[in-house]
Amino acid sequence: MATTAAITASPVVSGTTSSSASSSSSTSSLSSSTGSTLAGNFQTFLSLLTTQLQNQNPLDPLDTNQFTQQLVEFASVEQQLKTNDQLSALVALQQTTQATQALGFVGKTAVVDGNTTALSNSSATWQLNVPSSSAVNITIANSKGQTVFTGSYSANAGDNQPFAWNCQGNDGTQWPDGLYTLTATAADSSGNPVAISTQVGGTVSSVDLTQTPPLLMINGQSYTVSQVKSIGV
Repeated sequence: MATTAAITASPVVSGTTSSSASSSSSTSSLSSSTGSTLAGNFQTFLSLLTTQLQNQNPLDPLDTNQFTQQLVEFASVEQQLKTNDQLSALVALQQTTQATQALGFVGKTAVVDGNTTALSNSSATWQLNVPSSSAVNITIANSKGQTVFTGSYSANAGDNQPFAWNCQGNDGTQWPDGLYTLTATAADSSGNPVAISTQVGGTVSSVDLTQTPPLLMINGQSYTVSQVKSIGV
């Protein structure tokens, strides 16, 4: 069983990204509700002001200062409505830009923060970031959560150190292709824990544009663009 180790520098990062649809939906609903309320208040204010002017006593007209203050409030509300419209346009533009950027990743090889990768052709590789020389313990589990391999290694400090697994278990079992998750823990020479972070690579097979931000599908896992560390051809 040939395995090579590499290590990382902060707690293992999950390779999956939870759906943000509910969050974006609630934000959109809140924005829409706020805009509708403001628009309704604007129309109510306009109606009250117009009615007040139509029904004021000619012998005792509205005080000039008070009328001026009402006009200022009227202009302020109108400006806020226009600002909301402009902000909505900016948000829509940003979402379009994110979608365009994400679509450009399809078919390319990406390295992302994560610890779950696909075992293909009897090989799987992770990249580990090790902040200081440590004794590293590696555990690999399959998609069902079953531990299929464990090992201990000495690793020097350094980023992007590859850990390659030939899909053989400790008992010599040859595990089939699929998704496997690596967990790395470490301790320095004094026994103090050392945080290890992991990265995985794979081809971006598709993009989910229904989510905000869009999600990249890599090795059957979903990632945001912000999780991408590098892009290859």
